[in-house]
Amino acid sequence: MVYKNNWKYFQEDLILSYLANMLRCEEGQSGPTYDSLQDVIDKKSFRPSVNLSSPTITNISFTLYAILGVVSQSQILTTFLWLRLYWFHEFLIWDPEACDGITKISLPVKDLWTPDIIVYDVDDDVSQACPYVYVNHTGHIRYDRMLRLVSACNLQIFSFPFDIQNCSFTFGSYMHTIKDVRVSPALSFKEMTVNSKRYLQASGEWELVDILGDTNILKFGIDEWDIITFWVVIKRRPILYVVNLIIPSSFLMIIDILSFYLPPHSVDRSSFKMTLILGYTVFLLIMNDLLPSTANGTPLIGIYFSVCLAFMTISLLETVLITCVLHHNSMKYREVPHWVQVLTLNAWFFCPLASGTMTLDVPELRQISQDLREMNTYLSIIRKEDHLQNQWCHVGYILDFLLFRIYLLIITGYALVIICMWCIWMNQ
Repeated sequence: MVYKNNWKYFQEDLILSYLANMLRCEEGQSGPTYDSLQDVIDKKSFRPSVNLSSPTITNISFTLYAILGVVSQSQILTTFLWLRLYWFHEFLIWDPEACDGITKISLPVKDLWTPDIIVYDVDDDVSQACPYVYVNHTGHIRYDRMLRLVSACNLQIFSFPFDIQNCSFTFGSYMHTIKDVRVSPALSFKEMTVNSKRYLQASGEWELVDILGDTNILKFGIDEWDIITFWVVIKRRPILYVVNLIIPSSFLMIIDILSFYLPPHSVDRSSFKMTLILGYTVFLLIMNDLLPSTANGTPLIGIYFSVCLAFMTISLLETVLITCVLHHNSMKYREVPHWVQVLTLNAWFFCPLASGTMTLDVPELRQISQDLREMNTYLSIIRKEDHLQNQWCHVGYILDFLLFRIYLLIITGYALVIICMWCIWMNQ
């Protein structure tokens, strides 16, 4: 019966309906009678509402008890929740004064109607449901469930190991539309966050940042379902990866930089750098399992390692170039090009040797003079070779100094960019 214009009659009708549906309590019994409860149990197949046109409100809250694992390859989040549902049963109402002051009883959940609330975005749901529910004398029911959820989550791993993930849990009725079942949060999102942080255990490398939520309507064809979505924001604890990945890689890069202080004319520098590259490659192979990987992205730390390996390779090529300048036999009789002189030696001048002629009339003196000229020519050639070798050595040292400073400047800039990006993500 609908009352549109007379609110007094409508209130009276509600009071009479309330009194008619109250459970009976007999003398000597603590709580409603078995017969009155049996009447409720017999109606468990029907939604507990006097007026079936009014929906049943289901309040939902949960406590995030544990973050069991995050698998980046398959985009899977595994969590353990304490789920709590509240709803109003219009046929489970009694007067505590007539029932020895009893205000709460527990009943088997299989004997009562329960809302079919499920988690939509879940791959696997391992539920440890409590076999009983708590019923208040006002008809409000509380039902607790422990859920191990394996849910899909769009993981963003670019900022690994300083990444923050935002995963969603969507709760709603499976069969009942918005006309029959409505959902709403039982607690504020801040209260759920505080409770979860208080009881969060076995979180491993993850910590809870916040729990957010919103209610929405799911439309499918002409039907609509009321749903509520919780966003669980979690943050990775990066200390494990900083110690095992970033610090060892930084040490190897520092050793590569310090290797430039080895004598460039020694072949030990090139062999040392080759050994260092080999060691860094083995390090990456060993630590590859610690790096997350997905089909839609690569973490920044993977790019960081690749660039570090590229820098080491460039460093080795620089050493090969300097060694070639210092030790290549084809440069023995070749003068330093003019543009190299301008870039490295600035300017230099050759001072020609003074030569004179002398007329000899005596044959013996003429022979001696010829021998001396040949010896002078030979010594000039040797001095010129030594001078050219010294020039090439000078060019090699200057190039080594210049390329080392450029290499050091590029690495410093690269390190500052990476550190700034990670610091920004850590402070989000």
